[in-house]
Amino acid sequence: MSSLKLEIKNLSMIYHTLDGETEAVKDFSLSVNENEFISIVGPSGCGKSTILSIISGLLKPSSGMIRLNGKQVTEPSSSIGYMFQKDNLFEWRNILQNVMLGLEIQHRDSREQKERLEKMLVKYDLGGFKNYYPHQLSGGMRQRVSLIRTLAVDPELLLLDEPFSALDYQTRLAIADEVYSILKQEGKTTILVTHDIAEAISMADRVVVLSQRPAYIKNIYDIKLSCPIRTPIKCREAPEFRYYFNSIWKELDVHVK
Repeated sequence: MSSLKLEIKNLSMIYHTLDGETEAVKDFSLSVNENEFISIVGPSGCGKSTILSIISGLLKPSSGMIRLNGKQVTEPSSSIGYMFQKDNLFEWRNILQNVMLGLEIQHRDSREQKERLEKMLVKYDLGGFKNYYPHQLSGGMRQRVSLIRTLAVDPELLLLDEPFSALDYQTRLAIADEVYSILKQEGKTTILVTHDIAEAISMADRVVVLSQRPAYIKNIYDIKLSCPIRTPIKCREAPEFRYYFNSIWKELDVHVK
């Protein structure tokens, strides 16, 4: 049985401005098991990214508590990796130098670590590009480099904030498959925020559906798909896929009665 990795209790976030208060997140509670993949979907502007920023320690919640491996999260740490919409690769650093960045910041950029990352680049079909620069790579390859850079510091939890949104549809499908495979091979507990319902269902063990702002949990779907090989593309062919898609779509569309 999987052990509890992340515990979020009664999370709320209120932004204070000159015009008054804006409640972004309301009483958000969620438990995530080790190696579990969670997708979070919700209406645009409902507070999905705010929730990820709080989990990562970048934002302090107005109330509530987050524990990773039983230890309270109060600030950013190498235990939590955060992959944003943009790959944020440094154009003046080659691919190997880019994936080494986090280790350099932590003063862990030893020869052994460099060799480990070179092997990781080879493992995920980027070995021949380690001396290339970001502008020489496709969008999908850049996202793979960004993911490996995030995984380089060996985080306990990975947060993905719309990581495929800048890619064209065909590339998005392919890179989602690749990213899913990498995360499963590396055994990472993952939370994905996405606007794409199909993407959320095809990648996740559970899909969390949020309300309009202030965000609270409307429903959580346990995703059970009968596909012999579990990959995001294959899962879209499962007979249960349409049921999940229609149910979540209706919950997100406030005009559907």
